[in-house]
Amino acid sequence: MTPFQRHRPLLHRLAWAGLLALPLMGARAQAVSEAQRAADPATPTPAVATAPARPAPVASQPLPDNPAEALKQWRAANERVAAFPRGHIDILRAESGDTAGSAQATGQPGPLSLNDALRQSLRLRPELLDSPRGSALAQSGRHLALQNHVAELRRTWVDAVAAGQAQRLQQARLDAARSAAELGRRMVQAGSWSQARLLREQLAEARETASLLQAQQAALGARERLARLLGLWQGQAVAELDQRLPAELAAPPATLEGDAQGIEARVLAQDAALALQRIDAVRDIEATPPAQRAAWDRALQESATGLDATTLPAAPLNLRDTRLANDHGLERAVSAEAGLLRAAVARRSAAREAWGRLQAQHALAQQTHAVILPLQTALEQETLLRYNGMLQSTWDLLEASRERLAATAAAAQARRDFWLAHLDWQLLLAGGAYQPPGASATLAPAGAAPQGH
Repeated sequence: MTPFQRHRPLLHRLAWAGLLALPLMGARAQAVSEAQRAADPATPTPAVATAPARPAPVASQPLPDNPAEALKQWRAANERVAAFPRGHIDILRAESGDTAGSAQATGQPGPLSLNDALRQSLRLRPELLDSPRGSALAQSGRHLALQNHVAELRRTWVDAVAAGQAQRLQQARLDAARSAAELGRRMVQAGSWSQARLLREQLAEARETASLLQAQQAALGARERLARLLGLWQGQAVAELDQRLPAELAAPPATLEGDAQGIEARVLAQDAALALQRIDAVRDIEATPPAQRAAWDRALQESATGLDATTLPAAPLNLRDTRLANDHGLERAVSAEAGLLRAAVARRSAAREAWGRLQAQHALAQQTHAVILPLQTALEQETLLRYNGMLQSTWDLLEASRERLAATAAAAQARRDFWLAHLDWQLLLAGGAYQPPGASATLAPAGAAPQGH
C-alpha cells in the first residue's frame, strides 16, 4: 500500500469538509468570534507604528546675508520663545479637556476609566467568576486570584497614564530646548555669542531628544502592557489608548484615613493563610512538652557555637543530641513554631513598611503638587512679566520654563508613586501579598507554606 492509499480516507474527509464548508462560509462569517479573528494570521489589520518615532530637529531657515533680515528673524525667534511657556501648557490643557468631545465627534471610542478597563479585562479571565457549587477552598482561591488581577490592572493603568503624561512633558522640554538652540544660532550670526555657547544649547537639545526617546519607549511599554490586560489585539485600538486615557492621574486625598494604631492587627486579621497556619502550628506545639522544645533550643545554640558570621560554613549544621534529632513530633512542633513566627514577623513588618511608605508618598505628592509646583509656576510668570518689561533676558525666561516643566514632571511622578503605594496598602489590608519597592519577587502571603517537589 502506497502512502497515498494509506492516507486516502483522511484526504477524502478533508476534501468533503472543505466542499461542505463552502456554501456555509457566508453564513458562518458572522459567527466568527473576536478571539478567532485575533488568532488568524490572515486577518487584515492596518499598519501601525509600534516603535517610538525619532524626533527630528526643526528645520531652520537659512541665515540671510542682509543684516535687516537677520535682525527680523532674531526678533521672531525671541517672540516664539516668549510665547512658549504659557502657550504650550494651554494647548495640553485644551487637548485633555476636549478628549471626550473629539471622540464623540469622530465616532472613536470614548474615554477609558479604570472601572471600564476592569470590566473589559474580565473578558479574558472567565475563571475568576465564582461558581455556587464550588468548595470553600476553591472560592478562596478565586477570590485571591481576583484581587491579584484587580491590583495588576490598577498598577498597569496608573503606569500607562503616568507614562503618557511624562512623554508629553518631555516633548515640551524638547520644544524649549529647540527654541533655545534656534535663538542661539541667530545670536551667533549676529555676533553676540560665541560658538562654544551655541554648542552648549545644541548639546542640551540633543539630551532632551534622547530623553524624549526614552519617554516614548516607556509610554509604549506601559500602553502595550495595558493592552494585553484589556485584550486589545488591533494596533489601531492600542494606539488610541493615548487619547482614551486621562491626561493625568487624580489628585491624592487631602488626608489619609486611619492611623498607625492597630495597623498590624488589621493586616494579620485579614490573612486567611496565616490563620490556617496558626491553627496547624498550635496543634503541633501543644502536642509537644515545653521541656522538649527547651532542650531543642539549647541543642541548637550549642551546635551553632562554632559558626563564624565572617566566613561561610564549611559543613551543614547538625544537632549533637541524636535523641532530639530522631524525635519527629518535636521536629514538627519546632518547624511549625518557627514557620509561624517567620510569617507573623514578615506580615507585621509589611504592615509597618506599607503604612509608612503610604504616608511618605502622600506627603511628597502634597509637597510637590501643592507647594513646589505653584511656586515654580509663579516664578515663571514673574519672569515673563519682567521679560516683557525688559528687566530679564530671554534666557532667564527659558530657564524658568525648564524649571517649571521639571517641577511638573516631579509632581506627576510623586502622584504616580502615591497611587502605587495606596494600591499596595489596600492589597495588604485585603490579605494579599506585599512587594516592597525594589524587591525582585512578590512576597507570598503570610502563612503560605513552601511547595514541595
